[in-house]
Amino acid sequence: MIEILFKTLPFFAIIGLGYWAGKTRFFSEEATAYLTKFVFYFALSAMLFRFSANLSLAEVWDTRLVSAYLWGTAFVYGIATAVAFFRGLDVQTTAVEAQCAVIGNTGFLGVPMLTLLIGPQAIGPVVLALAVDLVVFSSLIVVLITGAREGRMSLRILRTVAVGLVKNPMIVAISAGLIWSGLEIPLPGPLNDFLDILGGAATPGALFAIGASLASKSAERMSIAIWLSFCKLVLHPLFVFFACVFIFGVDTFSTGVIVAAAALPVAGNVYILAQHYGVAPQRVSAAILISTAASILTVSAVIAWLAQP
Repeated sequence: MIEILFKTLPFFAIIGLGYWAGKTRFFSEEATAYLTKFVFYFALSAMLFRFSANLSLAEVWDTRLVSAYLWGTAFVYGIATAVAFFRGLDVQTTAVEAQCAVIGNTGFLGVPMLTLLIGPQAIGPVVLALAVDLVVFSSLIVVLITGAREGRMSLRILRTVAVGLVKNPMIVAISAGLIWSGLEIPLPGPLNDFLDILGGAATPGALFAIGASLASKSAERMSIAIWLSFCKLVLHPLFVFFACVFIFGVDTFSTGVIVAAAALPVAGNVYILAQHYGVAPQRVSAAILISTAASILTVSAVIAWLAQP
């Protein structure tokens, strides 16, 4: 455990460095926004495209793994939803809390960290987890909030969700990479080197951006944030593990990777959505702060378990 902790500490140290830069205003909120945009649209997209282009869909797709991750995530989503309704929250706030309980920082933290620590063979399960998060649950929160405000479902809502998916650079990069792979076109040397260099900026850039963005968030509504962090860091990986092992019979390696992905802290894009819709952004920011700090131990524990022979 200590050895794995030391291996994960550099990743969280970069997050800490970014937090310091943001807190001291060495990095302004505007600078953080531009760094995040660079990582999101360029560096991380290059990394995902390069990984996907060197894998076939058959290597990536695993029906049992997707089913297990979807089942475990949906179960925890249901728990968070039930607790929120029991507390008398409306549909919009409930949707935001449920999102905090299951959507981890897979893109900015999971992809670069897990592929470096576990190896390139981890990219398949991590990409599947990211795809489920983006396509299913990130669409669900838009449907629930917009539907609750309009009082009904409409084609306009579904159109908004579809456009959002098509415009998401991570989905575009993964899809384009798999299509390239499916056409069996080898990546030319200069293009591969270009993607390698640009994608190499994803890991430090994403980690630094996470820290800098955390510096602008406030830790309010602590009891709720602790509950949501518990859902994300403990319940989510626990139920994904249960689904993988006892329901769908996923192989040991893929189970470990997908459980590590489930153990990641609350994603920053949940805060962006909460702020965009004006629904409980303070409790989301608190959940991101707490879960990110606690994940130094929880993620290390899961990876240590994965590393056992």
